[in-house]
Amino acid sequence: MQDHAAAPLIAIVGRVSPEAKNVRGEAFAMGQRYSQAIERAGGIPVMLPPIPALLDDRIDQLLRRLDGLVFHGGGDIDPRRYGQELTAEQVYGIVPEHDEVELAVMRAAIDLDLPVLALCRGLQVLNVARGGTLRQDIGTEAHWMQYLPVDVVAGSRLAKALGTDRPEHCHHVHHQAIDQLGDGLRLVAQAADAMPEAIELESATWIVATQWHPEDNAADDDIQQHLFDELIRQASARR
Repeated sequence: MQDHAAAPLIAIVGRVSPEAKNVRGEAFAMGQRYSQAIERAGGIPVMLPPIPALLDDRIDQLLRRLDGLVFHGGGDIDPRRYGQELTAEQVYGIVPEHDEVELAVMRAAIDLDLPVLALCRGLQVLNVARGGTLRQDIGTEAHWMQYLPVDVVAGSRLAKALGTDRPEHCHHVHHQAIDQLGDGLRLVAQAADAMPEAIELESATWIVATQWHPEDNAADDDIQQHLFDELIRQASARR
């Protein structure tokens, strides 16, 4: 556990949440499980709200105050963001503010070499930010609400963080996947059916992304929690 006086500040890029309760009007929100996993690792989670006006010259100033970032799950990225028209009826949950803010924040984080853990939609944001594309629908429910093992490339940043080359209980909740890999990205994990499940940005000190949701069982599975622990170690080292 980190010294709380020097605990790294980890921003989670939030969501527009019109259904939030106990607030006046519409809200911004972030998932509790991400925050709890960061806290267990010794970090302090804060929300970066998806306000496009933040994307002027303040975004660089803002990110320089942070020690790391988490990009969490959510709806789909507008296919036009990766040069395609909408072709799959399964595409859901497109929110322009989410796309605009997350893509800009990801690119700025890469420029600043901030430690980043990008999860599910976050992996897709990383891929699109690097010029990659997505399969709009994978055509199977084999990766929807399923705990599955994943094979990880030995020696990768991901394998070192997890402490294993084969995490057994990875919670899959995705109907999309990487198609063309973005510039400088390395595929470092696959499921048994060869579905891409994790990537890393090779030029970065530590930018790691998983298609599965480690936060879902991190409270009970040390291997999944290790990802958040390593994010905090990287953020502390950067300080």
